Amino acid sequence: MLFAKEVYVERRALLRERVGHGLIVLMGNNDSPMNYPANGYKFRQDSSFLYFFGQHRDGLAGVIDCDSGQEWLIGNDIDIDDIIWYGTVQSVSEMAHEVGVAQSLPMSALTELVAAAQKAGRKVHVLPPYRYDIKIQLGDLLGEHPLQVKASQELIDAVVALRSVKSGEEIREIEAACAIGYQMHTTAIRLCRPGLSEQYIAGVIGGIASSYGCITSFPSIVTQHGEVMHGYPSPAPLQEGRLLLVDAGAETNGNYCSDHTRTSPIGGRYTQRQREIHDIVADCHDLAIQLSKPGVKYKDVHLDVCRLMTSRLKELGLMRGDTEEAVQAGAHALFLPHGLGHMMGMDVHDMEGLGQANVGYDSETRPSSQFGLASLRMGRTLQKGFVVTDEPGIYFIPALIDLWKRDKICEEFLCFDKIETYKDFGGIRIEDDILITDDGCQVLGEERIPYRAAEIEEFIAQQND
Repeated sequence: MLFAKEVYVERRALLRERVGHGLIVLMGNNDSPMNYPANGYKFRQDSSFLYFFGQHRDGLAGVIDCDSGQEWLIGNDIDIDDIIWYGTVQSVSEMAHEVGVAQSLPMSALTELVAAAQKAGRKVHVLPPYRYDIKIQLGDLLGEHPLQVKASQELIDAVVALRSVKSGEEIREIEAACAIGYQMHTTAIRLCRPGLSEQYIAGVIGGIASSYGCITSFPSIVTQHGEVMHGYPSPAPLQEGRLLLVDAGAETNGNYCSDHTRTSPIGGRYTQRQREIHDIVADCHDLAIQLSKPGVKYKDVHLDVCRLMTSRLKELGLMRGDTEEAVQAGAHALFLPHGLGHMMGMDVHDMEGLGQANVGYDSETRPSSQFGLASLRMGRTLQKGFVVTDEPGIYFIPALIDLWKRDKICEEFLCFDKIETYKDFGGIRIEDDILITDDGCQVLGEERIPYRAAEIEEFIAQQND
């Protein structure tokens, strides 16, 4: 259990108040076998269950009766066979007491609680299941086909409202994840030299997370093909003169995450062309920090970043025409086909399993269908306590360039002859995690990972002295 009992008691009370009626059922996760039952992946608890019930053990569920105020922690105590192999653990009743839940019941009782609520015509609130075993379990509980389990919009809205605003305790945990992320990224920059492989570097930085008892917050992206958004590491050796993009983060034992990206020169120095693009991305990154504050829509921050990017690409002869018209047409999305950032917290894309339109948008700001802007995960109005990523990038994707050139997409704004000469460039992304404060924002992490081109070159040079 990460926080004090009172934290979980208050969270459940606020959830009960927001939902207002019916029975809330929050499913914890089960063990997940890798290739046979006794050889499982490292256990990861469901984030919403963890947020409200605080326990990491597999095979649990939490139930809250919004009308009576009763709460139950549901689960079976482990037997002697498990104790022999894994040791003694707390009983379910002990775990319930630890997080301020008055009653515990075996898993079989969950069926009875749900059936009684349904018989009385009361609504049973569940979140969208994302694991197939939980889909089957909920299907059996609710009498529905596992693939047609209907999540409760009231519960989704309540969970998003509560989890979006991070408490001081949560910020400290994210800062701890950022500290591990600093070690991971500075190590990757130090290792960015010809001959070492992408997989080797990914393995080393993953080992850093493991050495703190943690896991990576997502599979690390370590690639010389920065134009591939999720370029996972290959056995390819690093080649002098190319760029290495590393997008990686740590997840603490308390399951709070960090997420950073740096793009470093293999061999220690950027070429002139690489530095020009890197400087644009760094300036866009800094602009987002200047603009982000309570009351501002993150979609507007994204679009302001796109305007700056467009004006700077025009200076390099890669774009042309009126900047505002180009951005409205989405011409910049040839170079930035993703959004500026996403929510951060217990999930690296925080609460994404609850539906991106529910998490990253609100009644005032809705998702777009325009290419590029449609991939903006976070567009809603910022509030104090939000943690979001700031991750602009510029990419030269050969297949996308060929498609747009062939179909004459936004040709009035794009200088395709010049763009053709960049098809071997790759891509650059710079990412940090920012906390929205009273009147602005702050970059999380006590130590900043070098991110400006000159800083990265200097850091590499110092390692080689």
